[in-house]
Amino acid sequence: MKKFYKLSLFFSLIAVMSLTFSSCATLQDVLKDKENGSHKVYPVNFNTAWKTAMTVLRWEGSETIEQHRSEGYMLTTVGQNLISAGSVVGVWIDKVDSKHSKVTVVTKRKMATNLATGLTETTFLESFGKAVNILKQGKKLPFEKP
Repeated sequence: MKKFYKLSLFFSLIAVMSLTFSSCATLQDVLKDKENGSHKVYPVNFNTAWKTAMTVLRWEGSETIEQHRSEGYMLTTVGQNLISAGSVVGVWIDKVDSKHSKVTVVTKRKMATNLATGLTETTFLESFGKAVNILKQGKKLPFEKP
C-alpha cells in the first residue's frame, strides 16, 4: 500500500509540474494575440502616445521595456505580487491621424493557474486615459502613479 501511495504521489507531482510549466505565457503569446487585445483611440500624436505608454507601464510596475518603435509596439513584464506571478504585456501604438493614436494592449498571466493578473488591459487603458488628461492640462506626467 505504501508503494502505491508513493507512486501515486509521484505521478501527481509530475502532472502538476507539467501543467504549471506548460501553461506559462510568454511575450510571443502576447504578440500573437494583438488582434484580441483591448484598444482605444486617444487625442494624442504617435510620439506623445509612445512616451505616455512607457510612463503608464512604469506606473504599473513594469520591468525592462523592450521597445520596437519602428514596428509600433513594446513588450514588458509586470512583476509578481502577493496574488499573482505577474503578467506579460504588449502595447501597440498606431497612428490614426496627426492628432490621434490607437492604443492596443494585451496582457496575459505568466502562470495560467493564477486567479489574477498583475496588470489588466482595462487598468492600463484607464491609466493611459488619466495620463492623457494630465497632459491636456499642460502638466508633466509624474514619476509616480497619480
